[in-house]
Amino acid sequence: MGRTRTGPRPLGAAPTRYSQPAMRRSDLLDLNEALQFPGKRLVFEVETRLESEEDLDLLTPVTGTLEAVSTGSVLVIGASLSARVVLECARCIAPLEVDLDFEMEDDFQVEGVPSSWARDGQAKVVFDEPEPLFHNNHLFRDRYIRQGLLLQLPLQPLCSGGWDGPCPRAADSPAAGMEPLPGKIDLRGLLPGAGGDS
Repeated sequence: MGRTRTGPRPLGAAPTRYSQPAMRRSDLLDLNEALQFPGKRLVFEVETRLESEEDLDLLTPVTGTLEAVSTGSVLVIGASLSARVVLECARCIAPLEVDLDFEMEDDFQVEGVPSSWARDGQAKVVFDEPEPLFHNNHLFRDRYIRQGLLLQLPLQPLCSGGWDGPCPRAADSPAAGMEPLPGKIDLRGLLPGAGGDS
């Protein structure tokens, strides 16, 4: 007789929660259980300073939760995260502290039959990019969070007000008294509120 095929657990089943990953490296999260048992939701409490990311100036660690669940053919990863970062005002280049609260959700292809569905089965997440996000069904936590955080950064943060009026801190900025470089057009007089001939 053939082996009875076991279906996925209901999506409403209580998730398994983890505070620490199962591998020695602290930024690797073991998602193999979710992949081998479709419908089982794993929830991780995460906290990281993204220390390998030199272009980010974090005032607080990135904290929140990260979840993973497989449908059998797709691994769905979601996260709810927050952090406080330092950016530069787009007008006066003064330091600017910004609070970020953001959500992430991504789908990844799964190949193979989950081990809970077949005796010799082994599901594996597939990710074909130059910088891998996975290693043996483990997620590189910091690489994944970094991608989401960078997408949340404002393109032109302002220390106050908007573009319609003069920046209240521009006079004290290092760029306030700078002259344009030779051969460059001085556009400072075209800014709203700037002095000069009309």
